[in-house]
Amino acid sequence: MSNIGFSAADILLPDFEKTAGEKWAVVACDQFTSEPEYWEKAEAIVGDAPSALRLILPEVYLAETEERVPVINATMREYLDGVLAEHKDSMIYLERTQSDGKVRRGLIGKIDLETYDYKKGAASMVRATEGTVAERIPPRVAIRRDAALELPHVMVLIDDEQRTVIEPLAVRKDAMEAAYDFDLMLGGGHVSAWLLGADEQARVLAALEVLAAPGAMKERYGVEAAPLVFAVGDGNHSLASAKAAYEEVKAALGAEAAGDHPARYALVELVNLHDTALEFEPIYRVMFGVEAEDVANEFEKYAASLAGDAEEQDVLLVGDFADREVTVKHPTSQLTVGTVGDFIDGYLKAHPNASVDYIHGIESTRKLSARADAIGFLFDGMTKNQLFKAVICDGALPRKTFSMGHAEDKRYYLECRKIK
Repeated sequence: MSNIGFSAADILLPDFEKTAGEKWAVVACDQFTSEPEYWEKAEAIVGDAPSALRLILPEVYLAETEERVPVINATMREYLDGVLAEHKDSMIYLERTQSDGKVRRGLIGKIDLETYDYKKGAASMVRATEGTVAERIPPRVAIRRDAALELPHVMVLIDDEQRTVIEPLAVRKDAMEAAYDFDLMLGGGHVSAWLLGADEQARVLAALEVLAAPGAMKERYGVEAAPLVFAVGDGNHSLASAKAAYEEVKAALGAEAAGDHPARYALVELVNLHDTALEFEPIYRVMFGVEAEDVANEFEKYAASLAGDAEEQDVLLVGDFADREVTVKHPTSQLTVGTVGDFIDGYLKAHPNASVDYIHGIESTRKLSARADAIGFLFDGMTKNQLFKAVICDGALPRKTFSMGHAEDKRYYLECRKIK
C-alpha cells in the first residue's frame, strides 16, 4: 500500500454479458432529491433486473430508511452469492462520456480513511472541500453499519496540471482488459472502463507520490503547508460517514485489530482537476415554506448591511414574480455562495417552518421556485482553479459551494467493494 493513502482494491462487478449495464448503474443517491419522478423512472427502467438501485437508498426516500435498509442489506447478500464477481487488487481506468458529449477520465481505487479528515482546518492528505454537517452523518452511518457492500459515488480531485497520473492511461487502454462499456440510463451518457495491469498501477502510484513530494505545495500554491493531494469533490458526506463507521469498528476492535479491516478503506474515483471535461457549476438554493416577497426584501436589507472588503457580488432572486437582481456591494464572504448561505441560515433560525434545498441547474431552480411558497437564488460560482489553494488556506468551503457538472453527469453507482 502506498503511503499516500490511495491503492488498488478488491472490486466487485457484475458479469455484464449477463447483467444489463444500463439497468445496473444508477446516479448518485443525493441527486434529484426534490424530483421523485426521476427515481420513479429509474424504477420503471430497472424492473426486476439486477441493479445498483437495489443496493442504495436515494435520499428522496430518506424518510423511509427504517423499512428500506433491511431490504437493501438482504439484496447485497443475495448479489454477493450470484451477481457480483471479485477482481482482486484492481484499479479501473474509466472514460465517462457526459451528456454534453465531453469525455471525463477517472481512476477507481480505494482511499485509506486514516489519511482523511473532514474537519475544517485539517492537514491530512485527503480533505473535504466543503463544510460537513455533523447531523447528516449518523443516519448514513446507520445505513452503512450493517451493509455488506459499499458502492461509491465519491469523486476525489487531484491537482495534476501536467497530467501525469490519469491521462497517460488513455493511450494505453487498448492493452488493458476491458471492464465494462455501456450507455447510462436517463441521460447519463456513456461509460467505458479498463482494468490496470501491475505496471500501470505502479506508474500511477509513483506519479501520485510526486504530487505529494516535499515542497510541492510551495511550488504550486506559494504557501508552506502540509501536502494536500486528494480533495473530495463529490460525496463528502458519504466519505465522512465511511470514516465515522470505521471509527466505530476501531473503537470496538482496537486500533491494531482494525488496521486491516475492510472498513478502513473507501472506494472512490479520482479525477484530475484539470480534466477538460470537468466544469464547476454553482449549486443554487431554493427556499420553501416562505413568503417570497418577505425573503426578497430581507435579503436586500441584509446585502445592504454588510461592510466587508470582498469583491462585489450579484444574486438573482427568482420565483413566481419578476426576477429581482440584488448587488452585494461590500460582502464579508469571499464567495457569493457564502453570502447567500449566511443569509439563509439566519432566516431559517428566525422562521422554523421554512426550509432550503440545494439544486443543480438553472432550469430546475426556476421550476422549483415557481411554487407560491418558494424563492430561488441564482449566482456565479467559484472557478475550479481556486479550489486547492482555498482549501489549503481557508479550510473547508461553505457547504454545497460547487458541483462538478450537471446532475445527469454525476458519478453513477457501478463498482462495489466488501466492507465486512
